[in-house]
Amino acid sequence: MRIAAVVLAAGASRRLGELKQLVRLNGETLLDRVVRICGEAGCAPIVVVLGASADVVREQCALQGATAVVNCNWTEGMGSSVRAGVEALSSDVAGCVIVTCDMAQVTAAHLQELLRTGELSASEYAGRRGVPAYFPAAMFSELMQLHGDAGARTLLKDARAVLLPDGEIDVDTPDDLRRVRELFS
Repeated sequence: MRIAAVVLAAGASRRLGELKQLVRLNGETLLDRVVRICGEAGCAPIVVVLGASADVVREQCALQGATAVVNCNWTEGMGSSVRAGVEALSSDVAGCVIVTCDMAQVTAAHLQELLRTGELSASEYAGRRGVPAYFPAAMFSELMQLHGDAGARTLLKDARAVLLPDGEIDVDTPDDLRRVRELFS
């Protein structure tokens, strides 16, 4: 039973002021870090969804073992990136974990816990459920209906929850990046 990973990395990082995909944490780009963690969790295939500055990101990241797809509609929001990633998956996967490239607290053990039961599972942090999240293949048609920037949050309201400590800290602003670097120093 193959479980895929869809890594969302299409945004322009306007609030951060630099491409978050290329931000280095302990000598590794955030994007390469999450690709490595997905591989360590046993996810295959790994699909990375690029958008803004796709050529630059592709040049500067190894994307070890991952397939990159470009979401030409990335300005539409996260829903379009989810659709692009799910559309790129082969029909023989049992499900996929959706993860963003800017959540440094994600570990292979956390992803494995999301996948453990084979049922819809979301990360829980700051009193809400969100990504990373596991979606069984039976939900792919619902993922293909997502639009806007809300992503899959509405699908996750009744999902099994797996605590992700400090999961609310993602790299969106320079202050966020400082906090993440402090956590990992």
